[in-house]
Amino acid sequence: MSKGLGYALLAYLAWGFLPLYWKALDQVSAWQILGHRVVWSAVFVAILLAATRKFRAFATALKNKKTVFLVIASSLLISCNWLVFIWAVNNGHMVESSLGYYMNPLLNVLLGVLFLKEKLHAGQWAAIALATTGVVIVTVEHGRLPWISLVLAGSFALYGLLKKKTGLASTIGLAWETAFVTPIAAGYLLYVQNAGTSGTDALSTGGWILLLLAGAATVMPLYWFAQATRTLPLSTIGIIQYIAPTITLVIGVAIYKESFDAARLVSFGFIWCALLVYTISSYRFSLRAAKAHI
Repeated sequence: MSKGLGYALLAYLAWGFLPLYWKALDQVSAWQILGHRVVWSAVFVAILLAATRKFRAFATALKNKKTVFLVIASSLLISCNWLVFIWAVNNGHMVESSLGYYMNPLLNVLLGVLFLKEKLHAGQWAAIALATTGVVIVTVEHGRLPWISLVLAGSFALYGLLKKKTGLASTIGLAWETAFVTPIAAGYLLYVQNAGTSGTDALSTGGWILLLLAGAATVMPLYWFAQATRTLPLSTIGIIQYIAPTITLVIGVAIYKESFDAARLVSFGFIWCALLVYTISSYRFSLRAAKAHI
């Protein structure tokens, strides 16, 4: 249990501080950072598969066309999520990014209703209503949908849904996801390099090291998260996951002086209330279910 808690904290602390990593590379376009992230993630996953002797499991994982389709769709969704997040961080939208990851658990619940025929209890419906109110408030006050938040939350929630349907182990799934998009990413990087439009030419040695380590920065938190889920109950992980967007929010406001006006405060307030209602009601519901089972 304590080991699982350590892994979970490592994962969510890493995800929370990841914006600082991308900020250090803000002279490079989001598309090129994404390209390097994909390529070096593929290299790092290959090393991980070799170290854990899982190449055979990797080679036999895709057993039918449905699984192939789901993995390709997953790879496109997570690539979209990575691209939007990197762009948002490096263009002064950390606050809106953090809002997206606060919304993510509630979107997961909604997708469970729509695609997995799950039934919600009253507390979960109330949480979704509160979160929707928060989105409406910030939309009305700022005159536009918080599209960064919605894209990040939506793409990651759909990614999680497809991952659940594939049933692949996290490392194997990530290996295939990166394998499908690596040729595209590598081709793009070669194209911009040959065209002379690469933003990496002026990078320092430190910048290049950061790019090369983007794979490790991507894969290791996922590996830690997978280890945590083996021993920790989902209710505990559900609470710990709010560490990451909270760190990102604090970094955006305190370090990079992003705007956090009254409309955003009210909007975030509704989202936080929604998460509190969701967490408490889900915990109580699971306790009642456990007593009924006994």
